[in-house]
Amino acid sequence: MTTRTRLVAAAFTAAILITAPLALTIDAQQPPLSPPGTTSVTIGAAAITIDYSRPSIRARKIMGGLVPYDKVWRTGANAATTLKTDAALEVGGAIVPAGTYTIYSLPGEKAWKLIINKQTGQWGTQYDEKQDLARVDLKVESLPTPLELFTITLASTGAKAGTLTLEWETTKLSVPFTLK
Repeated sequence: MTTRTRLVAAAFTAAILITAPLALTIDAQQPPLSPPGTTSVTIGAAAITIDYSRPSIRARKIMGGLVPYDKVWRTGANAATTLKTDAALEVGGAIVPAGTYTIYSLPGEKAWKLIINKQTGQWGTQYDEKQDLARVDLKVESLPTPLELFTITLASTGAKAGTLTLEWETTKLSVPFTLK
């Protein structure tokens, strides 16, 4: 190997060693495609919290596409969406004891169900129907303009009541809940 070839090889190796960490740093600074989200509400002495990931439309067909009809959906992205409540709730007519649960959905063209599942800590696509605590109907409405980021909100509607709302693309879903 000639001296010139060795110098070129050494320069090339040095360039890789210098720029590789920089490339990793730049990539690590990119925001996640589905950033984490949290919504919570305190009603009386009870704290209710939902932790989830917020996928974006990113020019995709969402309802009936990325979120297929008549198949269980993880209700967000990444790890399973969790619901934690300090008090027993009645959600859409179903009793949910105090504790931590996973939330899934069953989308339909005209009707949706919210699934409250007892299994926790799993990746969002690891659904076990045998662990379902309840399935409740969601009220389905249309949004006037598309919402880019999937959003879940919990809101108080009274001294012992609230509403859980899911919104994405042009779909708005909601279910009332009360403290038991």
